[in-house]
Amino acid sequence: SMSPGDTSVLAGLYGPAEAKVSKELPDRAALEVLLRPKVGLPGVMERSREQLLRQTCEAVLLGVLHPRTAITLVLQVLSDAGSLLSCCLNAACMALLDAGLPLAALFCGVTCALQPDGTILLDPTARQEQEARAILTFAIASSERKVLMANTKGSCSVEEMQQCLAAAQRAADTIFQFYRDSVRRRYSK
Repeated sequence: SMSPGDTSVLAGLYGPAEAKVSKELPDRAALEVLLRPKVGLPGVMERSREQLLRQTCEAVLLGVLHPRTAITLVLQVLSDAGSLLSCCLNAACMALLDAGLPLAALFCGVTCALQPDGTILLDPTARQEQEARAILTFAIASSERKVLMANTKGSCSVEEMQQCLAAAQRAADTIFQFYRDSVRRRYSK
C-alpha cells in the first residue's frame, strides 16, 4: 500500500489463472483492474480510472509470457485525501513488482494541481484539488521518463501542461528511488 500524504490504497494481485473463454487472449495474458471505493459500489469515476490503470499496466506488462491466462488487480481505496489516481498507479506498479510479473519498465503516478495563479503543486490534498484550476495526473515509466498516461481535469494551456509534466518527471525519480529501496529492503531480510 502506498500513501502520499493520507491517501492509501491496498493492492491485491490474483493470477495468472486460467482465463474465462470470453476474456482469454490468444497471445498474452488478459489483465483486469478493479478499483473499489472506500464506501459504496464502484461508479462511473472508478470505471474510467480502471481503464486508465489497465492501459498503463498493459503498456509495461510483458503479458506474452502467460497467454490465455487472466491476471486480476484489485485496488481498494482505504482513504482518499487527494492525489488518488497517482496513488492507485503506484500501488498497481508495486503489486506487479511484488508478484514478480515480467515488466518492461516500472511506472509511477504523479498528480499536479495548477493553482489559479499558475503555480504548480505536486501531490495535492483534496482541498488543494478543489481550489485548483486544473488537475493533471501522469503515469511515468522508469525508462527515459516516458509518459504512459496523462489525465487532465479542468483547463490549462499547452505550456502549463508541459510545465506540469516536467515537474512530474522530476518527481518520478524520487518515487523510483523509493521503489528500489523498498525492494532492496524486502530482499535483504
